[in-house]
Amino acid sequence: MRNPGKNIKIAVNNHMVSYNDEGPDDAPVIIFIHGFPLNKSMWNEQLEALENSFRVIAYDIRGHGYSEEGNEEFSIELFTNDLICLMDELKIVKTILCGLSMGGYIALNAIEKYPRRFNALILCDTSCAADAPEAKAKRKKAIENIEKNGVEKYADESLINLFAPESFATMKEEIADVREMIIKTSRQTLCSTLRALSVRLETCDKLPDINVPVLILVGRKDKITPPTVALMMHEKIKDSLLHIIRHAGHLSNIENSYEFNEQLRTFIEASKSKFNSRQF
Repeated sequence: MRNPGKNIKIAVNNHMVSYNDEGPDDAPVIIFIHGFPLNKSMWNEQLEALENSFRVIAYDIRGHGYSEEGNEEFSIELFTNDLICLMDELKIVKTILCGLSMGGYIALNAIEKYPRRFNALILCDTSCAADAPEAKAKRKKAIENIEKNGVEKYADESLINLFAPESFATMKEEIADVREMIIKTSRQTLCSTLRALSVRLETCDKLPDINVPVLILVGRKDKITPPTVALMMHEKIKDSLLHIIRHAGHLSNIENSYEFNEQLRTFIEASKSKFNSRQF
């Protein structure tokens, strides 16, 4: 029996997960996976925009938001298992999957391991590559800084890379909200997730095997996973669509939610005809 609403708790893969579940019972399902070091509330604009036509679900990855950390060592594979277990608990056979940054890493891992569970894929400001040595070193340094200086300093440093320069003049409230998400995340979760991200495996070699409709979205000013990274994935995924979001950095769904949401709607509506034999 479905239990729609906000901040619902459910036992999944040996920990409690918090999720939002809105929209009609019989509508196509879209699951949103947030980026690091944020939580499900980063998708509020998307859920509000789509909930009249789709069943929209956003959940907190373990340790983030209101979800428990659990007792297992963090990894992208563990986060993928959590996703599949959540789908099983909610009796969702297939879904459209939308992931941003870390959420995209999880989405790519999930479609590689469980290709029959997904009708379409939306990859936002993300990459299929593993961390290069320089990126690994930066994550190690970030862990050391968090342990030494605390979460607030890490949050302030993160914001510089998460947003486009112009957003600091026009989106002060949204930036404050993102900062709040970061500082409410425990040191342990931040450090455990940084370690998991640094050792994740690449999925680039598997991109040509994806056989569902794919939309790739990226902020024009994204410093973390720039448009060149999105273009590389677009070229490897057959028949994928690529759209560059104007006036946006790494958090394109927040910085230009109107354009982002329009691309989501257009893609999903246009892709419905390709789902003929696929069950929502």
